[in-house]
Amino acid sequence: MELRQLQYLVTVVEKGSFTRAAAGLHVAQPGVSAQIRQLERELGQPLLDRSGRTVTTTEVGDAVLPYARAALAAVEGMRQTVEEYTGLLRGHVRLGLVSGAATDEFDLATLLADFHGEHPGIEISLTEDSSAHMLTALRRGELDLAVIGVAADDVPPDINLQILIDTPLVAAMAPGDPLLRTTGGTTLPLAELAARPLISLPRGTGIRGTLERACRKAGFTPRIAFEAAAPTLLARLASRGLGVAVLPEIPPEAAAALGLRTLPLTAPDLRGRIALAWPAEGPAGPAARALLTRMRDGLPRTVRAAAHP
Repeated sequence: MELRQLQYLVTVVEKGSFTRAAAGLHVAQPGVSAQIRQLERELGQPLLDRSGRTVTTTEVGDAVLPYARAALAAVEGMRQTVEEYTGLLRGHVRLGLVSGAATDEFDLATLLADFHGEHPGIEISLTEDSSAHMLTALRRGELDLAVIGVAADDVPPDINLQILIDTPLVAAMAPGDPLLRTTGGTTLPLAELAARPLISLPRGTGIRGTLERACRKAGFTPRIAFEAAAPTLLARLASRGLGVAVLPEIPPEAAAALGLRTLPLTAPDLRGRIALAWPAEGPAGPAARALLTRMRDGLPRTVRAAAHP
């Protein structure tokens, strides 16, 4: 019995076809068939049912498959352990990023480029998604690390967090908005937004969760007129008078350039937080652990400056 035969078996089952398995393995299809038949002869039982359009496991094959996968995983684990000790890191790291997090203060692109230059054998995949979806993916093992938005009162017990950005949330509006006159143009109690159309990030983001929780505590449900993943779009919609946008704090000169006025939200004070997140038991594999170490050292810790939209 050879590891190659086990790899072929697992791949055929996953692909449901000898042809697709051979293409994925970059070998000839007859070779895949021959190796699996040899494995079946050694075990004395058919492992695959070839009678249908899709190849499936027999009852014996279904029982054998977990052992084949475990054997392949054990060999890969041995290889990764040796590479970790010799300094030769390989593997694949899956990183999630909440929309709008990559700013000038948060230069993830440079960090990843430097890491790749030091560890060219590590493949990195980067996807953007909502914070809620990425937390679920971390728990399922579908992501190794993620940069997410978090609310102050919503710290997952099974996820480790390193707060990277902690900034006040503001109400952004067109310069002629009546709120600027009625509030005196200094701060804005959250309750003043109860009857106003709001412009916000989508559900599942940290800022949206913070806003909805605060509104419930203030006794009203926010009227979300527009939502978008890009803070720049939210700012533009607000500058056209389509509603009041809830955004991370914007420097006055930047707000003016966007055609906006901003007021800090009070009663309660609202804050937007961006955090690096990973499973409480730690990432699986040396490649993910190496990237976690680099990100923890290379990204800011609790930066309280504004996050530009």
